[in-house]
Amino acid sequence: MSILKEKLKNLPDQPGVYQFYDARGGLLYIGKAKALKKRVNSYFSKKDHDNKTSELVKKIKDMEITTTKNELEALLLEASLIRKNQPPFNIDLKSGSGRYAYLKITNEKFPRIITVRKENEKSDGKIFGPYASGQTRREAQYWANAILKLRTCKTLPKQACLLYHINLCSAPCVKKISETEYNENVKKAEKFLKGDISALKEEMALEMKEFAKSLKYEQAKLRRDQILAIARIEERQNIDLPKGYDQDVFNFKITKDELIVQLFNINKGLISGKKEFNLKNTDISEFVIRYYDHHEIPEEIVLPRKLKDQAIIKKYLENRSSHKVKFTIPEKGSKKDLLKLLEQNLEISAKVGNAVLYDLQQALNLPRLPKTIEMFDISHTGGTEIVASLVSFSDGRPDKSNYRKFIMKTVKDNDDFAAMREVVERRYKFLIKETKPLPDLIIVDGGRGQLSSALSVLQELGITTPLIALAKKEEEVYTVGRRFPVRLAKTNESLKLLQRIRDEAHRFAITFHRQRRSKKLLLNK
Repeated sequence: MSILKEKLKNLPDQPGVYQFYDARGGLLYIGKAKALKKRVNSYFSKKDHDNKTSELVKKIKDMEITTTKNELEALLLEASLIRKNQPPFNIDLKSGSGRYAYLKITNEKFPRIITVRKENEKSDGKIFGPYASGQTRREAQYWANAILKLRTCKTLPKQACLLYHINLCSAPCVKKISETEYNENVKKAEKFLKGDISALKEEMALEMKEFAKSLKYEQAKLRRDQILAIARIEERQNIDLPKGYDQDVFNFKITKDELIVQLFNINKGLISGKKEFNLKNTDISEFVIRYYDHHEIPEEIVLPRKLKDQAIIKKYLENRSSHKVKFTIPEKGSKKDLLKLLEQNLEISAKVGNAVLYDLQQALNLPRLPKTIEMFDISHTGGTEIVASLVSFSDGRPDKSNYRKFIMKTVKDNDDFAAMREVVERRYKFLIKETKPLPDLIIVDGGRGQLSSALSVLQELGITTPLIALAKKEEEVYTVGRRFPVRLAKTNESLKLLQRIRDEAHRFAITFHRQRRSKKLLLNK
């Protein structure tokens, strides 16, 4: 419980989202809070919980938080994460239709704007939202229909209805408008719902002038009325139209050993996710380039300060994305507030440890955070001069004071499995005898055979520390009790950590083996 207690102690008094995990790293519950510190601590201080909450509290062994600017963003982020992860203790939200509705432009011959809620309803057509407010959604739908006179009837009638006669529908049902012209109005509706209001008004103003030049005064008057209607909507500010583009907001912290980067993905003005990366031997400019090798490039990237070689990076991203990319270093306003939120999240993360370790814990279903990791590697030349290495990592970083070298005492032949059994036994017999702490995770280099060899020794010693094997060829992770290996994505930060540990163990073993071989050659001269 020490990790959890440390996190509870460092909770901020801010709005945000919290996620509870069980002993195996399974996600239990996602919640939102106006003040994270007060809300989260209430789970552990109150005694009069209902049965469901009491059962939840018994299972909580770890947690993670994301601060947000306000309660609304916390609410939207909570809903997004619940839909994505479906935690078991969020049964009410995931089993219902969801809190937030979307607007969809259908794929029909004369498209309509309709409200959708369920995932299967969003599979076709163009989707806009989510809308946190039902009134906001209804007004957006009404004005898009009314200004552009789109049809609202589910089935095309045989004659024009009342909406046509009161000038709220263009009556495609009786061919009062051509399909081409109707579809042009649909495109304008898309811009309206995306929030591209300025571009829409400019387009309509040009069309109004063209109609007037061509003496099409009725059409020109229609465009004028539409422009005035849109202007009135902007003045009223009753419709919370989302931004017409996505943003990524980066902040970072440079420590003695690493670069810690956090980012918010902003989807149409709303926070849709948070990511964290812990990197060595790199800077923020290089990180931004590498990040967008594997992620969609937004139209705006918000940063706390100018990047080194920013003009070159901007050009590179624009070439890859085929659209303009804007770098913003805000001095005030909402974008500056988002940077401050990330800065706070970075500070919180620094207090409670490396986020990559939490990802690794979840990926491998480990019972606790792998703050200390030890890995064994065997090295020899055709079965001669067999040696082994042990490297130790603490909080995701090498702990060279705990590195160890082994010369085989019982294994003489080319038998990697026997060599692995010997070094694992020697290492943990020593720790038990000296009453020294065991690591949180043990890794052996190899596949199923090396895993079985090490496991047999740990079982004989009564050690229950999680054990995995990392096979280099396919980067497969073999775990105890699973028939098939775990395959992590090549871009997964947890896999990159395992690879760094494996490479360090291999380097250390090879170096020791070469030293032994060179020494033997000198003695034989």
